[in-house]
Amino acid sequence: MSIAFTRAVSPRLAKCETTQAGRVDVERAVAQHAAYEKALTGAGLEVRRLPSLDDFPDGVFVEDTALLLGEHAVILRPGAASRAEETDSTASGLAEYFTLHRLGAGHVDGGDVLRIGQTLYVGISTRTDLAGISALDGLVAPLGYRVVPVPVAGGLHLKSAATCVSGLLVHNPAWTVTAHFADVDALAVAPGEAYGGNVLLAGDTLLAAADSPRTAEALAARGFNIVSLDISEMRKADAALTCMSLIGDEEG
Repeated sequence: MSIAFTRAVSPRLAKCETTQAGRVDVERAVAQHAAYEKALTGAGLEVRRLPSLDDFPDGVFVEDTALLLGEHAVILRPGAASRAEETDSTASGLAEYFTLHRLGAGHVDGGDVLRIGQTLYVGISTRTDLAGISALDGLVAPLGYRVVPVPVAGGLHLKSAATCVSGLLVHNPAWTVTAHFADVDALAVAPGEAYGGNVLLAGDTLLAAADSPRTAEALAARGFNIVSLDISEMRKADAALTCMSLIGDEEG
């Protein structure tokens, strides 16, 4: 059964690291996060919460703290100094399910890691540096993965601009260069929907943000079963759909 690891919204979310304007409404963010978890459950995933981190404003964005690769979990080193201590909590929560590996140098946010098959495209961003990418390459090469650095041209993370679902790269062409991605079918987001490239496949359901309706329509036309979610408060925190979960597989 597929498992989605999540973490509760911190009551201090309004103090999060963000480049966006507008103060986060924490109460509304809690409701949006609950709807997100409900959508994951409705898609057939088992939601398991990692330990709460009330004192860490960005703790809900668990994707940045780890990378799940089959039976392995790489505990990352987020690029924002305020998030460094989140990783021990993530490691504690994942230890029961995965063989753990720890990034030993540099910085990598999970939101900058886009996996397509056995290739990890890793964004060079304000949160992920070349030292971290090199360290990640050294960790995952023995596991059968290769790492390809990709410049981030817009958005906080690479996955702010692009995700890959069932072999389809959904992306914002203003923020990505498809030439970096080998032999992948691509769908550009609709005009005016800059963050429409961040979608999340949960079982047979594709979660899409409510602020990118035309991109969602284009994906529905390709046969995807779309569930639209309002993540407006998370957007104020520079976040997207993939940020709020780590999805792995468990036999049984």
